[in-house]
Amino acid sequence: MSELGNRLKEARTAKGLSLEELQEITKIQTRYLIGIEEGNYSLMPGSFYARAFIKQYAEAVDLSPEELFEEYKGEIPASLNDDIPEKLSRVTTKKAMEKGNSKFWDILPTIFISILVVGIIFLVWYFFFVKGSETDTTSNNNEKNSAVYEESDKLKEAETEEKNEAAKEEKNAKEETAAKEEEKEETPKQEISVESKQGKNTVYEVKNAEQFKLKLVSTGETWVNIKNGKGYSFFQGILKKGETDSKTVDLSKEEEAVLVIGNSTATDIYVNDEKIDYAVSPSKYVRQDITIRYNKEKE
Repeated sequence: MSELGNRLKEARTAKGLSLEELQEITKIQTRYLIGIEEGNYSLMPGSFYARAFIKQYAEAVDLSPEELFEEYKGEIPASLNDDIPEKLSRVTTKKAMEKGNSKFWDILPTIFISILVVGIIFLVWYFFFVKGSETDTTSNNNEKNSAVYEESDKLKEAETEEKNEAAKEEKNAKEETAAKEEEKEETPKQEISVESKQGKNTVYEVKNAEQFKLKLVSTGETWVNIKNGKGYSFFQGILKKGETDSKTVDLSKEEEAVLVIGNSTATDIYVNDEKIDYAVSPSKYVRQDITIRYNKEKE
């Protein structure tokens, strides 16, 4: 082992680096690193590489390459040793180039003729195949365009028909809506009128109603009786707010309803959800007998 190699190895060991780790840092193959440590520079590709590898090695272990080259210049291969082979290689290359140039001028006419033949072949191929294919493509495009135009016309016709159908449907819908509104306007509103009143007895008449639903609602406590004109009782009992406070009876099949209201001050009467007012004030007669006649014929 040379003195330079020993010093480099000691510096590597002091940094705790193995040869493999040093190879990762310097990108120098391990066999070249071993050659440097052993002073065996014959393993190197040349003296230039030997000096370059020693410089990289020294920098990796924090040593000054310049100081090492100066201190161990007797051990390190001189870079001038590579100048002679390099000059020889330049002379050889120049001669080879001159020889190659002479051959090039000899074969230059042949190259020109070959290029001319290839150019003629290319022109023939271009006019017969490329131009012909372009003509076919143009005709095909024209056919496609005409087909597209036809398809576009059909689409327009279909869209026009759809718009007409939509307009008709919208018109029909508006006419139906208008007819329904007219029908609603023509349908007369329910009418409840007082036919007669005498003492605690009152007679009402209901007109223009498709049904006859009677509802009694207690705002306090009251006793009621709901009968038809024939005296049949559909309900009688006490209605009390917070408990059973209302009673609804469908009397659409009857001609009249007879109500006995025990406490008119705490009882509301509804015919088809329309509240009717007492013709006789409840303050005058607390108990009231009310008859409601159902006129099924519409005016």
